[in-house]
Amino acid sequence: MMNRKSCSKMPRLQKTISPIVLASAIAAIAILWCPRPAKADNAPDWLRIAAHEKLPAYQNDPVAVVLLDDEQVVVKDDGEVEVRIRRAYKLLRPESRERYGYASAHCDNETKISSFKAWTITADGKEFGLKEKDAGETGLSADALYSDVRVKYLRFPEANPGNVVGYEVIQKQRPYVFDDVWDFQYTVPVHESRFALQLPAGWEFSTFWSNHAEEKPQTPGPNQYMWEITESPAIEVEPEMPAWESIAGRMGVKYFPRDPGMRKKTTGSWKDIGLWYNGLTASSRTPTPAIQQKVAQLTAGMSDPLEKMKALAAFVQRDIRYAAIEIGIGGFRPHAAADIFTNAYGDCKDKATLLSTMLKEIGIDSYYVVIDTERGVVQPNFPSMDFNHAILAIRLPDTVPDAALYAILKDPKLGRLLFFDPTNSHVPLGYVPAYLQDTYALLATPDGGELVSVPLLPASTNRLIRTAQLELSSTGNLSGEVRELRWGAPATSSRDQLLTTEPAKRGKVFEDFLGNSLTAFTLMGASVGNLEQYDQSLTLDYKFFARGYAKSAGDLLVVRPRVLGQKGSDILSGKPRKYSIEFPDATRQDDDFEITLPAGYVVDELPQPVKAECPYGSYQSHVEVSGNTLTYKRTYQINDIIVPTEKLGEVRGFFQQIASDERSSAILRKTSP
Repeated sequence: MMNRKSCSKMPRLQKTISPIVLASAIAAIAILWCPRPAKADNAPDWLRIAAHEKLPAYQNDPVAVVLLDDEQVVVKDDGEVEVRIRRAYKLLRPESRERYGYASAHCDNETKISSFKAWTITADGKEFGLKEKDAGETGLSADALYSDVRVKYLRFPEANPGNVVGYEVIQKQRPYVFDDVWDFQYTVPVHESRFALQLPAGWEFSTFWSNHAEEKPQTPGPNQYMWEITESPAIEVEPEMPAWESIAGRMGVKYFPRDPGMRKKTTGSWKDIGLWYNGLTASSRTPTPAIQQKVAQLTAGMSDPLEKMKALAAFVQRDIRYAAIEIGIGGFRPHAAADIFTNAYGDCKDKATLLSTMLKEIGIDSYYVVIDTERGVVQPNFPSMDFNHAILAIRLPDTVPDAALYAILKDPKLGRLLFFDPTNSHVPLGYVPAYLQDTYALLATPDGGELVSVPLLPASTNRLIRTAQLELSSTGNLSGEVRELRWGAPATSSRDQLLTTEPAKRGKVFEDFLGNSLTAFTLMGASVGNLEQYDQSLTLDYKFFARGYAKSAGDLLVVRPRVLGQKGSDILSGKPRKYSIEFPDATRQDDDFEITLPAGYVVDELPQPVKAECPYGSYQSHVEVSGNTLTYKRTYQINDIIVPTEKLGEVRGFFQQIASDERSSAILRKTSP
C-alpha cells in the first residue's frame, strides 16, 4: 500500500507495505516508543553476503542503496499464500535514518505475521539483532478511527551512515484476489531485486510489465518461477514531475487456480472487477426512515433536481466527518448507509455510499468510481484493484442542464455521468479535484466494471483574475490595493491554505505570496470573501506598501510593470530532464495592473509586447501609458497538463519568454525639478 496523498484513501490490495513510505505512518509515535536495547546477534548469511557486495559508483549522492529486495511467494492449492520478504539497505547519509531506519510488516484479519526479525551490521563488523517481541505497532493511517490494518515495526539499531541494515518477515495470507505487484525501482538505487513465485500444479499465471522491458523468468524447479533485476537506477525527483510511482519499474502478476470455483478470485478483466466490487457494496445502500427524513428536510421547498443534488452533496461533504474505518476485506467494503448517517463519520467509500443512498431518494442513480490519487499509476492493460480512493459518478436526469457542470463523461449506455468527490469538502458539485482529472478510474455498475477516463476540465473553469490599483512615488515607493477573483482549482488551493491556517495567522499567507515578488514591503490589510461558500468565487483583497520598489538612476526611475505573480519557470534550466512535466491543472490567469506615475515623470521606454505559444499553453502581455497611468496586462493559459519528455523542448522557449517578460522594466524620466 502506498500512502501517496493526504486525502482520504482506500488501501490497495497488495501484499506488502514498502518501508520507503513507512516513516510517515510511524513518525508520530516513534519518538515515544522505547524499544528494548539491541543485543549482539549473528546476522543471517544472506545479509552478510549483501553487506559485502561490491557496488558501482552512484550518481547524485543517494541517501541509501537497496542492497537486496527479495520476495518469495508460495501459493497453496487452497488459496493460502505464504510470503517471505528479505530487504537490506546500506545507509549512506544521515537523512537515511528517517526514511530507512525502520523495518515494517503489516497484518490484518487476512494477513498474519509468522516471523519478523531485523539486524544491523556496522561498518566495523559488529552485528546486532531484534525480534518481533521488540517491535512497536501502529495503524497505517493517522486518519483511521478504527482499522484492522496494523503495522509492526522495528527500529534498526545503530542505523548510521556506513552501516548495513536488513530484515526478514514471513506472512501467511488468505487474499481476496490473486493479484500481486513486484516493485523493483525506487527513489534510491536498487542493487539486486528478486521475485520468486511457486504455484501448485495446474495453476497458471500472467504478468504485465510497466516502465521496463519484459523479462522471462528462470525456472529453478517444477511450477517455480523467478525474476531478477540488478542495478535499477534511482528515480530522480524533479520539479513538476509525475508521481514517481507512475514512472518506476514494476511487474504485475495474476494467478489462475485450476479449480473453476476459485477462479473468481482472479480479476481477469475490468468487467470482472466491477462486478466483484458492485456485489461487495450492494447491501450498503439501504435507506432508513432517518435518512429519508433528512433528505426531505434538506430538499424541502426545492423543485429543481440540481438544487436538490447540491444540497445533498454539501451535507455529505461538510456534515459527515472523515474518519478511516478499514475493517475486513482489505478496507474496500463500505459500511451501511444507516451507520454512516447515525455516526456522522466515514471514509471516502462511506461518504460515497451515503450520498448515493440519499440521491436515490430523489430519484437519481449513482455508481461507485474507484480511482487513484496519483495520475499514471493505474495501467489499462493490467486490470487490478490498484486504486486508493472512491468517488461517485452521478447519472444526470435529462431535465438537468449541464452548462455549469464540468466533470461530465458521456457514457453510451448510461448517458451523462457527473464525477463528484464527496470527501473533498472544498470542491463543489460540478467540479472534480485537479488530482483526479485526466486519469483512469473504474466505474462499477451492476453490469460490471468499465475503465473510464475522468476528463481534464478546461482552462476556462479554473480562473484567477487579479487587478491592482497602485501608485508610485518619486522616491520609488509603491503602494495600493489588489483584488483577486478565483474559481475552480485556484480557489480550491487558496481555500485549502486559508482554512488550514488559524484566522489570526492568515495575514502570513498574504505575506508569503507578496514575498515572492517584492522585497521591502508591508502588508497594510487583507480580507477574504466567500471563504466557506465553496460554490461561489473566492475573493481576496489586500493592500501593501513596498519601499524602494522602483530603482533610481540619476533622473531615471526603473520600474517593473509586472508587480505580482510569477508564471515563468526554471524547471527546464540546468541539466536535461529525465521525466515529463505535469502541470497541476489547466487554467487561465489574468493580471491587470494600473500604476499611477509620480508627478514630473514621463515614460522614456516601455517593454515590448510579448506573445508566446506552445502546444500546451499560451501567454501574452503588453504595457501601455495613458496620461499619468501605466497599465500592464497579461494572460497566461495552460490547456494540457502533461508534457512528455520528448516534447520538453517545445515548452522551454515558452517559459523563457514568460520569465523574460516578468523581469522587463519600464524607464521613467524626470522632466521637472
